[in-house]
Amino acid sequence: MSEAETILVLLAMIVLSSLVVRGLSNRVPAPLVQIFLGIVAASLGLHVGLKPGLFMLVFLPPLLFTDAFRMPLREFSELRSVILFLAFGLVVISTVLCGYAIHWMIPAVGLAVCFTLAAALSPTDTVAVSSLIAGRRVSERLIHILNGEALFNDASGLVCFHFAMIAAMTGEFSYRQAFSSFLLVSFGGLIIGAALAWVAVRTERILLRRGFDDPLMQVLMIVLLPFGIYQAAETAHASGILAAVSGCMVIKLTGVSDEAATATRLQAGTVLDTVSYVFNALIFLLLGLQLPWLLNAGVELAHEHSAHFWQLSLLVVSVYAIMFVIRFCGIWVSVMRRWAVARMSHRPFAFPHFLEIVLLAFSGVRGAVTLAAVLSLPAMGVDPEAFPERSFVITVATGVIVLSLVMAAIAIPLCIRFLPRDVTDKHAQEESLARQRLLQATLQLLHNEQGRTEKDRSELIDNGNSDHTNEDVRLEVLGRLLQTYENRLSQIDGPTQSPVLTRTTALRRERIELALRLIVLRLQRQTLHALVDARDINDQTEWEIQRELDYEEQVIRSRVQRLPQDI
Repeated sequence: MSEAETILVLLAMIVLSSLVVRGLSNRVPAPLVQIFLGIVAASLGLHVGLKPGLFMLVFLPPLLFTDAFRMPLREFSELRSVILFLAFGLVVISTVLCGYAIHWMIPAVGLAVCFTLAAALSPTDTVAVSSLIAGRRVSERLIHILNGEALFNDASGLVCFHFAMIAAMTGEFSYRQAFSSFLLVSFGGLIIGAALAWVAVRTERILLRRGFDDPLMQVLMIVLLPFGIYQAAETAHASGILAAVSGCMVIKLTGVSDEAATATRLQAGTVLDTVSYVFNALIFLLLGLQLPWLLNAGVELAHEHSAHFWQLSLLVVSVYAIMFVIRFCGIWVSVMRRWAVARMSHRPFAFPHFLEIVLLAFSGVRGAVTLAAVLSLPAMGVDPEAFPERSFVITVATGVIVLSLVMAAIAIPLCIRFLPRDVTDKHAQEESLARQRLLQATLQLLHNEQGRTEKDRSELIDNGNSDHTNEDVRLEVLGRLLQTYENRLSQIDGPTQSPVLTRTTALRRERIELALRLIVLRLQRQTLHALVDARDINDQTEWEIQRELDYEEQVIRSRVQRLPQDI
């Protein structure tokens, strides 16, 4: 099968996985379905090799860039101590403690090899976790912590993995040199990413001022930017992952996206969502495609060491349990540190629910980054400096990946089911506040325009000028707009309510109006299609008008979804 045919098969499998998930009413998370389909495809003879370097270059930059762009800056600032501890401190602690624990269980395996395995297992994959909590009532604070952790712990875990691998291959290791190199790689990536993003922002603004605002060109530049930042940082021997994240943060802070054309923002959002969806699905399909081969390698490894497969399975369970306990304790350490800081500064502090801690601990799912890291180890017969115990590291890492996914799929929904639900929805409150302020500002502007128009009309009458048709029409339009926006303001919970209508009546009117507008749009589409069938217009004209109708329907359906369900 050619590479092009393989890509088409993988894309078809993504579509199939989505259909299966929807057919199962989203009871089974998409990553598990995709891994299963990958296993089935591999059993049927489809083989796709996972090249670690190519995987890191192709998949990580756009996914991290998109995730960083979706991370709220305010919440990141508020939770930065927790996120940075989990992403850096807990990664280093897990590498050291788990490495010693594995060496204690299997003394025959070198300590540096154990550190390499532990470092590969330290990065978490929140893609699977996101699918498990999607559509469920989970604290946004937990989601922000998980997303923020995932932005940085890939970099810290891979850096630790790199130093442990070198130590295992050379037999030399210096804590001081490793720490200084860790700082250099990390801060180097952050600086390079921020600098390149700043240059990109300056270039973008120059292009916009000179009229180069073609949406297709702009979208292509946005897609290529994370790849360029990542590759530049890696070429400079810095962290490309941190470079992509910091570059995105700089772009968000500059607000350059708000200066782009509306069409550019709409198309860029659609393209990035599609890329994220496809690449996330491909990651788990590729993981599933590797599992049969990795399982056979595990059986052969057990036979080589005159051991039973159940003994190897017990080792995988033990390693996962150690990583889980370290993560659970690390989260509690972070909670107690924040409690101590709040107590010393005399600030209120609310302890998280115990099940939230458990949920965070089970959210430490290992994924494709771990697999790509261990597969990058030099193999015997391929590299003269082969990594010792490579098969052992790959087998145990694969087992922990699968076990962490299964445990998360079981435990996270149970934790969510018994978690107490928040009485208030902070995001909904903030959205209501923002919409209320926008409508109040709009009404103030319209009232000012109405007063100015009435004044102009009175002056015309006082001067004996009977031609004040424009002012009359303007007052009529302003009156209709005022009534429309006052009706919308009445639908929003808040301290200020419009005196024109009660909230219940306003919501009923809004629902009826939106339903009628959707009926009108459906009729317009049918009429448009009839005009094409009658050859009164061509399909190009239909497509242009259809796109306008699509935008209008998107706005209407967005308003429908925002309507409260309590009335």
